[in-house]
Amino acid sequence: MIDRPTLLIVDDEPNIVESLERFANKQGFDVIARGDGRTTLSELHALKADVAMVDLKMPEVGGLDVLRAIRLADPSCQVILMTGYAGIDTAIEAIKLGAMDYMSKPLDFDRLRQLLSGVRADLERQRVLLSSEREVAKQLEFHRLIGRSPAMQELFGLICRFAPHVRTALITGETGTGKELVARALYETGPRASRKFLTINCSAVVDTLFETELFGHTRGAFTGATETKPGMFERADGGTLFLDEIGELPTPVQAKLLRTIETGEVQRVGNLDARRVDVRLIAATNRDLPREVAAGRFRSDLYYRLNLVELSVPPLRERREDIPYLTAAFVREFSCQFGKSIIGLTPTGERELMMAPWTGNVRELRNVIERACMICEGKFLSERELASLLPAIRQPGPGVGGQAPTPATGLGSRDLSERHLLMSAERDHITRVLQETGGNKKATARLLGLSRRALYRRLDRLGLR
Repeated sequence: MIDRPTLLIVDDEPNIVESLERFANKQGFDVIARGDGRTTLSELHALKADVAMVDLKMPEVGGLDVLRAIRLADPSCQVILMTGYAGIDTAIEAIKLGAMDYMSKPLDFDRLRQLLSGVRADLERQRVLLSSEREVAKQLEFHRLIGRSPAMQELFGLICRFAPHVRTALITGETGTGKELVARALYETGPRASRKFLTINCSAVVDTLFETELFGHTRGAFTGATETKPGMFERADGGTLFLDEIGELPTPVQAKLLRTIETGEVQRVGNLDARRVDVRLIAATNRDLPREVAAGRFRSDLYYRLNLVELSVPPLRERREDIPYLTAAFVREFSCQFGKSIIGLTPTGERELMMAPWTGNVRELRNVIERACMICEGKFLSERELASLLPAIRQPGPGVGGQAPTPATGLGSRDLSERHLLMSAERDHITRVLQETGGNKKATARLLGLSRRALYRRLDRLGLR
C-alpha cells in the first residue's frame, strides 16, 4: 500500500484553509495546515510535504519567501502559489523561483484537482521506478557485485569460467572499483569456498616486515622475534590468499614470492627448511604493472606468472548505466542501517550522481550515499542532501599518468572525452525517463526537476527532439 501523499497549506484565511483541507482529503492527501509564513519557516525542517499550497500575500512573511525556503529545504516538494491579486510579473517570478503553478482566488477546483492528480501520479510513478530499480539491483547482484552494463556482465562470466580452475589470478583496476569483491567472488564460486580466505594489504605493511608477514619467522631470527610465527601462506594452507595492492611489494620479497608460487614451498625467516603449502593466490593492484616492469620496479617473471589470468574491473565512469542500481542497493542498505524509510533519489538528485566524475569509483559513490542517508530527513535523497558532498567530487582530478589538468585556455582531449561521456550519460538518463512517461514531455520535465522550456532546450542540445 502506497502512503497517502502530504499537502502543506499555508494561508492566513481560515475559511480557505478549511475548504482546501476538505477538498484535498477527498483527493487522497493528508493535510498539514499553517496560518502564517513565519510559523511555517520555523517548522519547515520537520514538515515532510510532497506538495505545498502557499498564499502569496500574508503578514510578516510572504508567499515568495516561503516558496524560496521550501525549495531550499526540500527541492522535491512541489509548490503551488495562491493569490487574490493575480499579476503576470508575480506569476513569472514564482515560476522562476520553482513554483509548480500559480492559481488565482477564488480557486478553480477542477484545475486544482488536475494538479493534485498529476502530483499523485508523478509520486506513484517515481516510487514504482525506484522500487523497480531496487528489485533489479537485487537480481543483478553477483556475490555483492552489481552491474547490468556489458563490461560487468562480461566480468561476471569470466569469474564463473575461471573460478573452478585457476590457481593464480591478477585483478587490475582503479582504486575503489571493487577489486576485493572480485577476489571474493572468485573464491566463493571456486572449489575452495568452504576453506579459509585470508587478506593482506601490501600497502599497509612496513617494508621491513613483508617477509615475516608473508612467510613467517622463527624465534630469534631477528631482534624482537621472541617466538616462532607462521606467515600468511602457512595460515592460508588449503585455502585462498588475497594479496591486495601487490604492486607495493619490495623487489627482494617479489623474488621470494615468485619462488613460492613456482615450488609451492615457503621458508620462514631464520630457517632454511622449506614447508609445503597448497594455496590459491589472488593478487590485485591499481598500478600499471607493465609500466612498473618497464621501470624496473616490478619483476617481469612475477608479473607474467601472476598474469596467467587477468580480470580487469572497469571504472564507474565507463559504466554509468550501473549508477541507478548501485545507488538503489546502497540506499536500501543505509536506510535499514540508520532506521530510516528512504525510498530513493529524486530525479534531480539522480541526475547529479549521473553527471559526477567519480574519480573514486564505486567506493566514492557508496560513501556519498551513506553520508546523504545520515542527514536525510525525508523519503527521498535530493540535491539538498548531496549539495555538501558533490562539490568535492566535482573537482577535476589529475590527468592520466599524474599530469596536471589541461589549462583553462581551452579544452584538451581528456576534457572533450569527459564532456562526451557526461553528455552521453545525460542523453541516456533523459531517454529512460521519456520511456517511463510514455513520451509525456510535461511529466518528464517534472520528474527531471526541469521546466518544460529547459527540457526542450536539452532535447535540442542532445539531439533528442
